Amino acid sequence: MTRTWSTVPADEERYRPLYARVLGLRFVNPGGVLCFLFFEGAVALAVLLALAELVTWWAVLVLPAAVAAMVKLNDMVAELVIRTAAQVPEQERDRFRQQMEPVVGRASVPSTARALPSGVALAGDPPLGAPRPAAPPSDTERRPDPTRHDPHR
Repeated sequence: MTRTWSTVPADEERYRPLYARVLGLRFVNPGGVLCFLFFEGAVALAVLLALAELVTWWAVLVLPAAVAAMVKLNDMVAELVIRTAAQVPEQERDRFRQQMEPVVGRASVPSTARALPSGVALAGDPPLGAPRPAAPPSDTERRPDPTRHDPHR
């Protein structure tokens, strides 16, 4: 099997921690501290549990092996996710991005609505108390907006 999908360049492979190289991790790239916690931390935890007589001494061997198996499984799942995502055509990705963008709508505000305190009028407005002429309903007011769903209508 070729390692064309590997995310670590071949010349940097020798500088990776021994834990990652032994497990053959290609997509999960833990650093030195994380590799230390994975292996030595699991051994230390198993020793403490064994000293407290909560588990048998076999846990010193089994717990680090179980942690290593989970890390390798995580690497294999990451490989599957990356390969599947690479198979999605570019136009599908663009369509998905367009669908996920927020849509900004417009609210219909009547031309007679003003955000002024009561008693204040603008120049050209009819005096207070005078009836305003009724505007014929516009084309947008007669048709409901197809993007909005009002269950109470």
